[in-house]
Amino acid sequence: MKDLTPQLFLSMKQYSSKQFTADVISGIIVAIIALPLSIALALASGVTPEQGLYTAIVAGFIISFLGGSKVQIAGPTAAFATIVAGIVLKNGMEGLAVATILAGILLIVMGVLRLGSLIRFIPYTITTGFTTGIAVTIFIGQIKDFMGITFLHSPVETMEKLREVLACMDTLNPMAVLIGALSLAILIIWPRFVKKIPPSLVAVIAAAALVKGLDLKVNTIGDLYTISSSLPVFHMPHITFGLIQKVMPDALTIAVLAAIESLLSCVVADGMVGGKHNSNMELIAQGAGNAASALFGGIPATGAIARTAANIKNGGRTPLAGMVHSVVLLLVLIFLMPYAALIPMPAIAAILFMVAYNMSEWREFIDVVKTSPKSDAAVLLITFFLTVVFDLVLAIGVGLVLASLLFMKRMADVSDIYGWKYAEDYREGEDGERIDLKPVPVHVMVFEVSGPMFFGAADKIAQIPLDSRKNVLILRMRSVPAMDATALNSLKKLNGRCRKAHVTMIVSHVNEQPMSVMAKSGFDREIGHDNICASIDAALLRASAIDRSSGSV
Repeated sequence: MKDLTPQLFLSMKQYSSKQFTADVISGIIVAIIALPLSIALALASGVTPEQGLYTAIVAGFIISFLGGSKVQIAGPTAAFATIVAGIVLKNGMEGLAVATILAGILLIVMGVLRLGSLIRFIPYTITTGFTTGIAVTIFIGQIKDFMGITFLHSPVETMEKLREVLACMDTLNPMAVLIGALSLAILIIWPRFVKKIPPSLVAVIAAAALVKGLDLKVNTIGDLYTISSSLPVFHMPHITFGLIQKVMPDALTIAVLAAIESLLSCVVADGMVGGKHNSNMELIAQGAGNAASALFGGIPATGAIARTAANIKNGGRTPLAGMVHSVVLLLVLIFLMPYAALIPMPAIAAILFMVAYNMSEWREFIDVVKTSPKSDAAVLLITFFLTVVFDLVLAIGVGLVLASLLFMKRMADVSDIYGWKYAEDYREGEDGERIDLKPVPVHVMVFEVSGPMFFGAADKIAQIPLDSRKNVLILRMRSVPAMDATALNSLKKLNGRCRKAHVTMIVSHVNEQPMSVMAKSGFDREIGHDNICASIDAALLRASAIDRSSGSV
């Protein structure tokens, strides 16, 4: 357990007052950035505004305190918005709480079992596909509030929301569009001139001032939600076996997505500060933070790349900055939360439009489609399509299956078995060029095996032809890094064919993993230890000692 030490404790060993000042300033700035985002993401997730702050306060503090990254800032993120909204609609807040707690437990187990490094096996095409898909779902989900449209129904799925937008376009509110456009313009233009003050904060203040000052007929947060400035309160949800069964797929999705997003954020942060995170400790922190967030009325949380980058740029270099960010948000919740009621919904929609744009990775998406092999592009497009049209659970599941099948096909394609050229069969070319051939006894056939031998390529072993004129078969396996049970079974069947044909099978240069598979199954005894040779020369020498006519030594 020595490697499972939070970065906070390691950072304190060489801590200074100068760094403390930098961390506090950075934590305050990040809190200002996180305030409107936390509220906006909570609303996009179908929960109340304060629940976004609860998440940033509780989960943000715990993840920074226990985390495996020095600079990670955690809280609600856009990736979870559609998932959370779907869970709330299907199973209510109790179902969301149970799913999030289960996801937290899964993340802790993943960290304890040292599974942090396995996240790298999620293909880039899948992460890009569902990230862009989530961005599109967020964008579509915010068109209603941006344009002030009044829905006749309450659609859940993304495509249903898009159809409802088109059907109810006649209810569009020009004032809402004006406020949304103004907010969007501030978000785009402000950072070009002023770097220190977050554009989202400027946008919500300007929009709220206009709507209040001019008494515009535009929905605000206070019109649609009851604002509470009360502190997060511990609440244990009513957990039943039936509810656990019902929300387990959602819990698995939350856990996988939290792991992927948080560790990707850590990798980005490592590149910015020249550090190295502890992925397993980060998973444990994410698990503890998510479970605690659910118990105190919050929603799922993960590492937020934009807020983490802001922390780094403002001098934050230890987990204390993330803890300060949570404390500042707690003070905002207590003293300033009632003012959130004045924020217009089109301004919130504009902020989420920018979030969707920034997370969409559309340039990378187009680049993969244009430059990658068609199979990879297909996985990307299918994952994207399923995320937008159906849901993320199906998208990740189908994407992983397709990517795995394509990988296995590629491995099977590069795995090969071919026979040697023999001197007696060689014919001199027209240019008189000759090649050097290793002398092979006339009663011996040699086949070179290359590439991983697994179930996708095992049939190639079964297709090795036996020559009735020869009674020794050598399989040269120096280029076989790994072998599975299916390939071993094919090897056993080949040995059985050889015995029936009175052919002795010899294997040479067997690498460590295939050798351990053979030894564990008893195949080394079946073939005979004398017929397992360290090199091709030793195998040819062994074959020479076998009588040509009888096949005996």
